[in-house]
Amino acid sequence: MIDLSTEKTIREAAILTDSYVAGTILGAETSDPTDVSQYNQLILKVRFTIGSLTTAQVKVEFSADNATYDQESTETVSGGTITCAAAERSFAATGNFEIPIPISARYIKVSAKGTGTVDGSSMSIGAVLAVN
Repeated sequence: MIDLSTEKTIREAAILTDSYVAGTILGAETSDPTDVSQYNQLILKVRFTIGSLTTAQVKVEFSADNATYDQESTETVSGGTITCAAAERSFAATGNFEIPIPISARYIKVSAKGTGTVDGSSMSIGAVLAVN
């Protein structure tokens, strides 16, 4: 069941930098921490203004202990070989994006960065946790 009124702010709207900056870690918030392990779906709500950037990137990482994090991965198949790589979402245009991600973790860290000239850029990231 999804309750869109429970969107949590991971990153307030701000200019991006050229290296990854993590937002609030879900499950480790200092006030009213979320028990992420009770959910199986994360919906990221990315609100992005490109400004002078070429692109922006967002990566998602998962942890059982809030110390060791594993980055979300992607797979490609060719000739029976499955190749895994660290996943990174890239945004090349201004927009509001909703990204569903299956989860099974206690802690979730979402980080963002910009590529190019950061002037005029902005990104905020919200999160909705759900059970599907």
